[in-house]
Amino acid sequence: MRSQAHRRWWIGLVTAGVFLSVGCLGRQNAGQNGPGPILVPPVGAVPNELSPVTLPEYVIEPPDVLQIEAVMRKVDVQGRADRDKDKDKDKPEAKKPDAVKYSNETEALPIHPIAQQFQVQPDGFVHLGAYGSIPISGLTVNQARLAIRAALSKQIEMEAGGKIEDALIVVVSVVQYNSKTYTVITDGGNNGERVTKLPITGKEFVTDAIANIGGLPVEASKRNIWVARRTPELNEQQILPVDWVGISQWGVAATNYQIFPGDRVYVKAQRLVAVDNTLARILSPVQQLFGVTLLGTQTVNQVAGRGIGFGNNGN
Repeated sequence: MRSQAHRRWWIGLVTAGVFLSVGCLGRQNAGQNGPGPILVPPVGAVPNELSPVTLPEYVIEPPDVLQIEAVMRKVDVQGRADRDKDKDKDKPEAKKPDAVKYSNETEALPIHPIAQQFQVQPDGFVHLGAYGSIPISGLTVNQARLAIRAALSKQIEMEAGGKIEDALIVVVSVVQYNSKTYTVITDGGNNGERVTKLPITGKEFVTDAIANIGGLPVEASKRNIWVARRTPELNEQQILPVDWVGISQWGVAATNYQIFPGDRVYVKAQRLVAVDNTLARILSPVQQLFGVTLLGTQTVNQVAGRGIGFGNNGN
């Protein structure tokens, strides 16, 4: 009985200490080191479900995946024959064609064809096999097309004369938008955080972010969700609170913000869940210690009782 009373006393003492520590942590997080007060932005100040905006022109960066195709336009044979015929004439009034004529038919590049997917390397270059590597990081799709076309034209010679730029056709498109992402972070209630990185396709909202992680976890607090927009300085932070109940149950779109590249959607855990997990983590070694102590006490008592019994039988 005395050991059980001591056990209850120690557990109560540890529990009180845990509650005090949790309260101190809460006050500390609410101080100057925390994000500060969260204010709802004015109506129309932040793009949301009812007022989305078009993202700026996409800029290629590693590790985007591109579809690149390059072909050569065939020379119009009849046009070339007419030109050669005119060159042979000695008449000064003979009309000389200024440029090579091309047909609507195309053919593969002379060294090897280019018609496949390429991933932008970490150094910002795209490797085109025998044609070498071309820097395209930081360029738009159209700028990348022109850069690839210019680089290829320096390595390909025209057999029929004329300008290579007139015969070379380059098509560039992005097939995997890997460089522009956002992050969804779900709080585990003092049991770590789950971080999920998702690609930006141009029209994601808070509801899409939550749907892409399979919904809110069971420990999530529906009234403690926000979007943290990246900023260079701490005092310039932009925290956008999310009214999940209003979005999901009432259809209020004011806080269903449009997600931009680099955004962090943070889902806080319920406070009781955090306290329960903290108590379990702190009390678990205490309970194990008392369990080992009681087991040892019971074992000693049993051995001592058996020893007395053997002595009585011996007498």
